[in-house]
Amino acid sequence: MSQTMKKAMRVLDLFSLERPEWGVSEVAKALGFPKSTTSELMSDLAAQRLLSRATKGRYRLGWRLFELSQTLLDTTEFRVEARRVMEELVGCWRETVHLAVLDGVQAVYVEKLQPTPAVKIWISRTGARLPAHCSGVGKVLLAHSKWEHVATLFEDQGMPQLTPNTITTLDVLDEELEQVRERGYAYDHEETLVGLCCVAAPVYGSGGEAIAAISLSVPAYRFRSNESDYTAAILDAARRISENAGVKLEESPDHEMEVQGT
Repeated sequence: MSQTMKKAMRVLDLFSLERPEWGVSEVAKALGFPKSTTSELMSDLAAQRLLSRATKGRYRLGWRLFELSQTLLDTTEFRVEARRVMEELVGCWRETVHLAVLDGVQAVYVEKLQPTPAVKIWISRTGARLPAHCSGVGKVLLAHSKWEHVATLFEDQGMPQLTPNTITTLDVLDEELEQVRERGYAYDHEETLVGLCCVAAPVYGSGGEAIAAISLSVPAYRFRSNESDYTAAILDAARRISENAGVKLEESPDHEMEVQGT
């Protein structure tokens, strides 16, 4: 990757919900770039509609990013296949359903459906990223990744504690992921957000690999009294999405889904 591209990506990565607008001087100071270089770079990004000018010398993310993200989502086959199953799940259970993929050691939410009215879960909007070690979808996807790679990334990036229940050590996470692999699904017991639990299961691609994870997110007081029912529902949904992609799955007596013929 060229140095200019690396610098451009670092600029774009600064923009967030908490801080959606940046000035040239602020970006230069934050990244340690010369102000003249920063001004030219941000002007070039604006010319390509990756940034948009808010006021003189200040910028926000540009609409081209939205257009590109919509193209990615609308042409991602498993997401299209998953949406119908997710809609049925929401209609049946009246709870929030998420679909996520793994990027490094972060879960990226590519789809989110919720009933009306719904418990507001602001941290998991479509396009949001969360540390994978504390979410159900994240644990499922980490469990299907090479542990050596996962451990190296966490050692470098850390394991932030979002609630008192969040796993914060590699040893405990290793044990947790082994359990996820054995049973075929993962729980988040108020590890991402106090008062919220979820159960997640893997969505398999045609090659038998876990390409995504689907979850039901439920207020803790409802989840605990119906945990087994929610678990059975999410496993069935994950199986149906996977089979729509041409994957043959067989359910074991303990509800674990096993990929057949791979």
